[in-house]
Amino acid sequence: MSENVKNMIGKVFSDIADAIETGAFGERVRVGVTLLGSEHGVDNTLKGAELAQKNNPNIEVIAIGPKVDTELTVYEANTEDEQHSVMESLLSSGEISSVVTMHYNFPIGVSTVGRVITPAGGKEMFIATTTGTSSAHRVEGMIRNAVHGIITAKAMGIAKPTVGILNVDGARQVERALNELKENGYGIEFAESMRSDGGCVMRGNDLLTATPDVMVTDSLTGNILMKMFSSYTTGGSIEAMGYGYGPGIGQGYDKTVLIVSRASGATVIANAIQYAGDLVRGKVSKISEAEFDAVQKAKLCDVTAALTKKDSKKPAEEEAEVVAPEAEVVTGSISGVDIMDLEDAVQALWKNGIYAESGMGCTGPIVMVNEAKVEKATEVLSKEGYVQ
Repeated sequence: MSENVKNMIGKVFSDIADAIETGAFGERVRVGVTLLGSEHGVDNTLKGAELAQKNNPNIEVIAIGPKVDTELTVYEANTEDEQHSVMESLLSSGEISSVVTMHYNFPIGVSTVGRVITPAGGKEMFIATTTGTSSAHRVEGMIRNAVHGIITAKAMGIAKPTVGILNVDGARQVERALNELKENGYGIEFAESMRSDGGCVMRGNDLLTATPDVMVTDSLTGNILMKMFSSYTTGGSIEAMGYGYGPGIGQGYDKTVLIVSRASGATVIANAIQYAGDLVRGKVSKISEAEFDAVQKAKLCDVTAALTKKDSKKPAEEEAEVVAPEAEVVTGSISGVDIMDLEDAVQALWKNGIYAESGMGCTGPIVMVNEAKVEKATEVLSKEGYVQ
């Protein structure tokens, strides 16, 4: 019997013995965690790492940081920059499959998908996204955030995640773009708001009840939401709930790096490590590759290019002053226009001889016109791309 065969047999029996001892029958994932950087000290992060190891026999937690008293394997690093260098080396070599860290700079195009537990019914929800920048263009960034959220949810075992768009600036443009991608063949399932008027644009109530599996927003808003969901029981002093700010997702990005806050407590750090292991087992990198391939086939680049082209043309179009038609009573309203397009939509109607005013209803921006001209005005706004 060759030495290689003996070694292979020895490893098999060793793995079986480990599985019997730990209960870890299945793929064991090595997840790194950096120890330095927490506002609550190294001991807090180490406690989270040890808790994750205790609660997840299918995960081997690897600590990266200063020498500490622990049974975990530790790769020594004594500064934040050094521990990031070590973690990147371990990821590249395959020594670890994923890592949880703090204050990490992702390239433009990569943003993180948070995972929270909502208070109304204890339901989980993904927030896309929470750190990083998917695009320098706000609306394009949110469109890509939706894809990042779908990728993460699928990797976590949700075959057809429902998607809602938080009612922030740009939401209606994002809705139109995602519908265009769906019409082009991209498989996206929209959630329906719990409010009586429905639709996939989500209200604050939908945040609390986790109406969609994936809540799409800009990263700055998502970051605030993560802090609120994770620390509303502590007064903000420590993040005590949820799974952290999540994995960096982006086209062509193949590392599984998850972010936690410097304010994250041990429980959140432990949950983030579990999240990291689950994403690896869910083959997040393969799903990401397949999902971006599908959305590109649905002409993602054309859809986003049209948005940026429209913005660049605005100054030239605004050179010619538009005169309002004669004022009339405006009791009819048209919703679905994005706040950033509201005044442009009004002027589009003026150009077509329809008097209109901008307003704000309980569900967001509205264009107000004469009741008898609602249908015609809606046709104009639809043709101009302001409503669906």
